[in-house]
Amino acid sequence: MTVAADDARRTGHPRLAVVVAAVTWVVTLAAVVLRVAARVPMDPDLLFFVVDAMVGVVYGTVGAVILARRSHPVGWLVALAGAGGALAALGSAWATYQSGHPTLPELPVLTATVSWAWVPGTLALFLVVPWLVRDSPLSRGAWTGMAAGALLTLALTAQRLLLPMADNTTLLAGVVALGLVTAAATGWRYRRGPVRERPGLGLLTVGTALMALSFVPLLLVDSPPEMIFAVPLTHLACQALFPVALLVTVLRNRLWGIDLAVSRAAVAGLLTLGLALVYTLVVLAATVVVGGGAVAQVIATVGVAVAVQPVHSWLGRRVRALVYGESSSRAALRVGRQLAVGTGTEELLGGLTAAVAESLRLESVTVAGDEHTAQWGTPTSTPVHRMLEHAGRPIGSLAVTVRPGERLDTRTGESLDHLLPVVAAGLALVQGAADLERARDAATRARLAERRLIRRELHDGIGPWLSGLRLGLQGARNTLTRDPAAADTILDALQAEVEQRVQDVRLLSRSLLPPLLDEEGLGPALRELARRSTEGGFDVRLDLSDGTADLDPRVRAAAYAIVSESVVNASRYSGADGCTVGVTVQDGALVVTVVDLGSGIAVGSPSGVGMRSMRERADELGGVVTVEAHAPGGTRVHAVLPLDPALVRSRP
Repeated sequence: MTVAADDARRTGHPRLAVVVAAVTWVVTLAAVVLRVAARVPMDPDLLFFVVDAMVGVVYGTVGAVILARRSHPVGWLVALAGAGGALAALGSAWATYQSGHPTLPELPVLTATVSWAWVPGTLALFLVVPWLVRDSPLSRGAWTGMAAGALLTLALTAQRLLLPMADNTTLLAGVVALGLVTAAATGWRYRRGPVRERPGLGLLTVGTALMALSFVPLLLVDSPPEMIFAVPLTHLACQALFPVALLVTVLRNRLWGIDLAVSRAAVAGLLTLGLALVYTLVVLAATVVVGGGAVAQVIATVGVAVAVQPVHSWLGRRVRALVYGESSSRAALRVGRQLAVGTGTEELLGGLTAAVAESLRLESVTVAGDEHTAQWGTPTSTPVHRMLEHAGRPIGSLAVTVRPGERLDTRTGESLDHLLPVVAAGLALVQGAADLERARDAATRARLAERRLIRRELHDGIGPWLSGLRLGLQGARNTLTRDPAAADTILDALQAEVEQRVQDVRLLSRSLLPPLLDEEGLGPALRELARRSTEGGFDVRLDLSDGTADLDPRVRAAAYAIVSESVVNASRYSGADGCTVGVTVQDGALVVTVVDLGSGIAVGSPSGVGMRSMRERADELGGVVTVEAHAPGGTRVHAVLPLDPALVRSRP
């Protein structure tokens, strides 16, 4: 059983809620009128009457509010407590009034309600309701605790109704024990349970424990008569805890100004409880020090007066945090802490989203960037969107929904706006971490590609050639004595081959990124590449435009690698005596073109390691490389590289 069930369960009963509130109020007011009309001097039963009247008014109202919004067992049980308290108050008032007017009927059925009518609702409040105040399904332990509370409530109700004079010490002991177990379980959920269920559970824990302990005096056979007053006094104190905890935890309602009423009612109730405790403690202390009488009461009154303002201010802040969520500064600190605890991009963004939702008491929060999206909660209404900007540019959006039946009030909206820069910084951090991861992967792939290129040259080129050189030298040695002319021919061929392989090694070294590229830039590095290639017999003609001096290091490295690989391929496989290299800046991109007039590329020929390396370098920057036939003959390599790779990741 869950609070957040299907739509049918979410639908409330406004008319029935009005009936519940009206009946409990009318019955309670009738009881108060009878009690006042009886004009009976103050007696011990008055406190119990006040408790019943308060239960009727408070829980009748709270039950009506819950039932008006949600058809949930908690609402019905709270309404039952209100109806039982009102009926018990009426029975007590009639008995008191009839005792002063003997001519009136005794109405034993009505007066008997004093003994049992309050039992089912009151016990259910702290033995059953705390198990049901949750958004998640009941666990096996929660089912067991709720069932035990329901059975004990029914048992004590039956005993008070059918056998009111029987000994019920065992049942009352069970009530106290199970009440403390329920309080402990509620406290555990407040500390360790789902985060979105925690608001209000602290108050509910204290109220449950206090209600359970209020039955302890009934178990003390030898307790002084004054101890019996602890039961109604404690029950009165609980009225400042239970309604507030239920409204905050179950409703969190902000519609039609109810949020303000709840907040003020919570402050008033808690203030009453706090000042009552202060008064009691000061009276006890003053009695011990100066003795009883008027002096102790005066000291207690002064203590209460001194405590009013600080207690009221502290309670106001706490209740506003429960009802409205944390202040924008505290929420920002909470959200900011998530930036320090997340280890991965997904965990960081997920924690950031959850922190926003939990600090502002929202139903769902979705943070969407260009590449990363995180969602907390499930939206059931139209979301409210906010743009996320970082360093003057949009990087994503934030979408939030409030809980069912609530609205995004001005205070929460302002707090949300104050959190936007923090969320944007977190999203930028996530995207920066992702870009860094991609750059690291790209660097690793580039190193692997260069290693594969060197390995291929050593294994397929220089290695076999050295083996051939060794065999050629051995052949020259074998023919040197008997045919010097043949040996001389072999040595000439080997010398030419060595010279060619020297040029191959030079081309290989030039295909790697030279230090000149970082020291002086792309232009000087390409000129050095062209000079060395021309000296090796392959003419490279450069056409460099303005704007290539101050390039992003990633852009110039990719451009140099593409040019050097294209030049090496052209010198080896095209059959041409040279190529033309053009580098220019156009429309925010660096355009690189390498054209040779050689034999061209065969249709459908597979891409080699060098070709794949060029495409990977361009892809890393959001660019593109195309290799195609060039009319009337030859091959054309065309690359377009964005000048600012960072902007590629932030485009909408």
